[in-house]
Amino acid sequence: MMRQELELSIKSAAKELFAVETAVELSRPDKRFGDYTTNIALTLARQVGQPPNQIAESLAAKLKVDLADKISDIAVAAPGFINFKLKDELLAQMLSNENAQPLKDQTVVIEYSDPNPFKPLHAGHLYTTLVGDMIARLVEHAGAKTVRINYSGDVGLHVAKSLWSMIKYFGGELPDMLQDIPEAERSNWMGERYVEGNAAYEEDETAKNEIVILNKRIYQLYTDNDHDSALARLYFTCRQWSYDYFQGLYQQLEVVPFDRYLPESEVTPVGVAAVEEQLVNGVYEKSDGAVVYHGENDGLHTRVFITAEGLPTYETKDVGLSLTKWRDYHYDQSIIITANEQAQYMAVVLASMKKFAAEPAERTRHLTHGVIRLKGGVKMSSRRGNIVSAQQILDSARQAGQATGTNPAEETILAAIKYSFAKNRIGADIIYDPEESIALEGNSGPYLQYAYARARSILSKADGGSGHTEAEYTQLEPTERALLSKITEFQEVIDKAVAELMPHHICTFLYELAQTFNNFYESNRVIGDTRQALRLDLVNNYAETLRSGLALLGISAPERL
Repeated sequence: MMRQELELSIKSAAKELFAVETAVELSRPDKRFGDYTTNIALTLARQVGQPPNQIAESLAAKLKVDLADKISDIAVAAPGFINFKLKDELLAQMLSNENAQPLKDQTVVIEYSDPNPFKPLHAGHLYTTLVGDMIARLVEHAGAKTVRINYSGDVGLHVAKSLWSMIKYFGGELPDMLQDIPEAERSNWMGERYVEGNAAYEEDETAKNEIVILNKRIYQLYTDNDHDSALARLYFTCRQWSYDYFQGLYQQLEVVPFDRYLPESEVTPVGVAAVEEQLVNGVYEKSDGAVVYHGENDGLHTRVFITAEGLPTYETKDVGLSLTKWRDYHYDQSIIITANEQAQYMAVVLASMKKFAAEPAERTRHLTHGVIRLKGGVKMSSRRGNIVSAQQILDSARQAGQATGTNPAEETILAAIKYSFAKNRIGADIIYDPEESIALEGNSGPYLQYAYARARSILSKADGGSGHTEAEYTQLEPTERALLSKITEFQEVIDKAVAELMPHHICTFLYELAQTFNNFYESNRVIGDTRQALRLDLVNNYAETLRSGLALLGISAPERL
């Protein structure tokens, strides 16, 4: 790629002039300064003992000769930046650059969504589902063999709380009573049972003891391979209800299907075996009857892995999950996406694993996100029952769309939500504003869909409608060149998004690209102009870049809106 060629040329010139080996990094400046800029002179100043501006002038003079066939202008800007402007035809050649594949031949396992059966699917799960899908698309685009994993908590206290409430609701372990719950109400009904069971667990000591006993019985279902008892039928039926609901939602969201669903019940035995083995080896320790990991030596804190009652905690299950993924995929990289509140928790799990399974632990990247709120809403809590549900987010976007009087299509509703989540850097809290997200003006998904449809409309007015021509990119006018230069940034933006696992870079680029196109179109006639061939080719490349960028975000690019 041209960027790498320029970086090598600058590095070679620095070595020849100053006998110094140094890394060179080019970045994209404001278009009025050129196509690329470097601060190498500022980096060299201390080593060389010369003012950075003087170093920059020396490098610029040499590079004007070395790069005469590639560069139309090299300029030095205070306090020592060197700006490069490529020849028009060379800039145009970058349109045909093949996609870089930095992750080719690598296996990358991505775990996201992770909703818990028996509990409501909240806005945080919606966020990880959508942003996880985007990251998986980016990684796959970069050439990796991508394995999409969905991990669900089908055992544990939250399940016992829900089932305890169901038993109270029916007046006993009566699975046949489930047939009285209408299919459309199953998910909400189970959510209500969890909230009721959790309140009882926290407020009623008798209920708490009953739930603890029930929790042990649920684990025993797997030990005994019991699918026939009343409790088993109640458990497995409601677990399937949850899975059916999740699957329906994923189809509605138009995310790439998961390659594998891993329930806690499958990985828990793996985790228990590992923790018990490493208890003997001294990685984990006994404390008041429980098995713990003392993370203070790692700058962390102590966490329980097996309770005094002998039950595995989430920590042990995550050990089992990591070991299962490593055993089955031997990944180059494992990416996990969860809420910020699990950052310290996961740090302790991985720190303990580094003592006996260093390679899988060190190849794991944990991304965390903030709280997702609906504008004007309260902080969610599934325990208190005042969560912002995934369905509420979807419904609020549809209602906002209907309020505009345009009744936008479902693909536009999805674009509004997906882009609203993606444009924020992963990690911060997000307040979802339905009206802002659905707007056809401003930095929104529907705006970019409209921008694509507008470009396709321009192309449809030309003979053949494709925009594919044998255009000559020479002596470009300023707005033509600005659009061309912006389009050529796309691959570099993808590379950055892949390296950082941050889809918001794609969003920022697409919005800036659309604005650049607006400036171009306001200043230039396309159809019927003497420069029609060139400008149609620019419009076509712009449209295809928009379409490709939206696809990486899981957003459709409709021909018409």
